[in-house]
Amino acid sequence: MTLDDRAASAAFIAALEAGDLEGVRRAPKAESHTHGPFGGDRAWLAARTGRDIVPVATPLVSMDEMHAWTATHVGDLFKGPEGRRLGWEGAFVRARRDGLTRVEFGDDVWMITQGVGDAPALYAGISAAQAAVAPEIVWVPQLGLSRHCKRSWLWRWITPFLEAGGWEALDLSGDELIQPIEVFQPLYRECKTRGMRLKAHVGEWGTADDVWKAVESLELDDVQHGIAAADSPAVMRFLADHAITLNVCPTSNLLLGRVARLEDHPIRALFDAGVRVTINSDDALVFGVGVSEEFLALHQAGVFSAEELDQIRRWSLTPAE
Repeated sequence: MTLDDRAASAAFIAALEAGDLEGVRRAPKAESHTHGPFGGDRAWLAARTGRDIVPVATPLVSMDEMHAWTATHVGDLFKGPEGRRLGWEGAFVRARRDGLTRVEFGDDVWMITQGVGDAPALYAGISAAQAAVAPEIVWVPQLGLSRHCKRSWLWRWITPFLEAGGWEALDLSGDELIQPIEVFQPLYRECKTRGMRLKAHVGEWGTADDVWKAVESLELDDVQHGIAAADSPAVMRFLADHAITLNVCPTSNLLLGRVARLEDHPIRALFDAGVRVTINSDDALVFGVGVSEEFLALHQAGVFSAEELDQIRRWSLTPAE
């Protein structure tokens, strides 16, 4: 580590041990698992719109219940060109306040059907929001696919994005059980030829074997969530041996009922098995926490020492090759 890196680590560790959230926020960190407008800053949005989005307070029992909560509490706030711009700016406001120096997010390819612009306009809109709000943050442009959509639709929607270029990562989200993972293999292979970093949501609701299968089928670099892998020593060994990063969202797992107590979160078992993990917020507006709060909560729950959390923080800043 450089002298500056050592100083950042020392300050971060001291802030965790002192329970100093602002000190934790000042430490450089990155986020690889957040969903654009839903990762926005609550106070900033309330000041801009007069609408305070109160986060989830008690665990939800399904993704359907989460979607219902979102429809009720967020509704149409981010619809249309102006709403989308508001959401992107809010995401960069929260990233800046959270001390993020690098953030990966973008938008779903199906957004070109929602009257918010074509593929180049979507890229330009997010880029403009970053330049206006947080030009010092490295933005990694990421495309999203939904597992609910037919592959033919996804091909049609993603093609103009790939033709326009500029997108560096790909993610797949939605109901893990709705379609076999192999359905998306051709799309991922095409994106791999274009040098994109490949991710997918898996192992949040499914099994450890689902994680292994997704990594092999889609040639993933990262897994979003992936906590079910902790149920299998063989799968954890596979992930560690292949340098697959799991971008974990502890509070999301709690509030979606995937983990009963933070103290028992499987991120500890994954870390101990040599799996590279990062700590992320998922949807800061929905779950009420940023990355800094996640780090502090894990330390206060006794899941990790401050030194271990600093290692995870440093991992987030340099994606595995």
